[in-house]
Amino acid sequence: MSWSEAWTPVRMRRVAVIVPQVALRDALVRIAEEGCVELDRAEEAAPGAAAVRLRRLQGRVTTAGPESTTSAVLAIAAPDLDLLEERRDVELLAGEAQLQERAEGAVRHGEVAALAGWCPAAEMPRVAGRLAAAGGALVPLPSPRGTDPPTLLRPGGAVSFAPLVTTYGTPAYADLDPSWPAGLAYVAMFGIMFGDVGHGALLVLGALALRLGWPRRFARLGRLWPFLAGAGVASMLAGAAYGEFFGPTGLLPVLWLSPLDSPARLLAAAVVFGAGLLAVAHAAGAVNRVREGGWGTALYAASGCAGLMFYLGLALAVAGLLLHRPPAAVAGATLAVVGLTLVALAMFRATAGGGAGCAETAVQLFDVVVRTGTNTLSFARLAAFGLTHAALADLVWRGTTGLAGHGGAGVAGAVLLFAAGTALSFGLEALVAGVQALRLEFYELFSRLFEAEGRPFRPWHVPSAEPADSTTKVIPCSPG
Repeated sequence: MSWSEAWTPVRMRRVAVIVPQVALRDALVRIAEEGCVELDRAEEAAPGAAAVRLRRLQGRVTTAGPESTTSAVLAIAAPDLDLLEERRDVELLAGEAQLQERAEGAVRHGEVAALAGWCPAAEMPRVAGRLAAAGGALVPLPSPRGTDPPTLLRPGGAVSFAPLVTTYGTPAYADLDPSWPAGLAYVAMFGIMFGDVGHGALLVLGALALRLGWPRRFARLGRLWPFLAGAGVASMLAGAAYGEFFGPTGLLPVLWLSPLDSPARLLAAAVVFGAGLLAVAHAAGAVNRVREGGWGTALYAASGCAGLMFYLGLALAVAGLLLHRPPAAVAGATLAVVGLTLVALAMFRATAGGGAGCAETAVQLFDVVVRTGTNTLSFARLAAFGLTHAALADLVWRGTTGLAGHGGAGVAGAVLLFAAGTALSFGLEALVAGVQALRLEFYELFSRLFEAEGRPFRPWHVPSAEPADSTTKVIPCSPG
């Protein structure tokens, strides 16, 4: 896999499934078992015989399709639908209803049937091999004009941050896949707000428990273990820099700064860190605009090259003023004006022109400038919540040391206070840091990456009641 492919969604191909009509069922069973092809479905098709029996069996009066069934399996050979209804076999009826729905979308000519769909390019040889056993073929087709392929983010092996992106939305097929950069930014922001070596170590232990599937009632949260592990490691690194180990216990030296002793310095560092993240998001957004609509569109877009020029110029101008470097300030101001002018031209062209167009452009331009400043300053919350976390830990530690000097009862009270206070501050601050990092990710960063919404790749996957080919190990594709 090349470097460019690693930062983009999985490459999709438009395909046609061509098979003899007599083998259509066998081919569909194999496709469903593979789970790597998204087949086009007939629009406004009448419910099939299996779907009618399924709704009758479940007492449904709605028009919900067979996809709403929670679980389904397919029989290798065509089953007796009346017998399935009599036995109340909901799973086989649901699978048969889905198969009939796909079969309705087939184009038939003579003795041949064909279905169109999408398939990951890398999976085509495997799917073609399975179809060949049924006498069919998988044929690549040109992509339809005006239709983007569905988006499938790369699963990333055992560690994947794709859920962070898909929770926000589905990137357009032409866009970059920001899963790993977004995941790293998230855990870094969490660590800054939750900087404590001891608390971070507890998060790492929690991630390990999730990875091992313990406790079982939280097994469904297992896919979140990379976020928990990354947040724990980032918290430990930030805690080492702050000299915090379950608070200011003095067990660790301060490698960088103590939040409570240098709040202004921490605040400035948080804003600079956020400005760097925003610059990267602007650059990625510019790449996305080029990939979506070409240089003509990207050059003038507020989330494209023009917006990137404005933000970099503004950052350079501010840095020049703060560091007393007039040439840098002038160069930055010039670059910012050029970028803002390009944005204004694009906004004015989208209006009806005249005085009303100028007024509308001025309002939109003012909004761009204000949002740029507020989004940058919004990262000050990294320092604010980092200070809150440190203050709570300091309060618990001061109370613990104060009680410990009053005899045996005082020591017992100190242990109880430390355990209860640590648990309370840990739970409260972990929740706050997690929510705030997510907010910064979505509103400040992703808003610059995404403009167009993509469509998720949803392959059709229904397991067989018994393997169609006992010599083949079936590994379905990711649902995207």
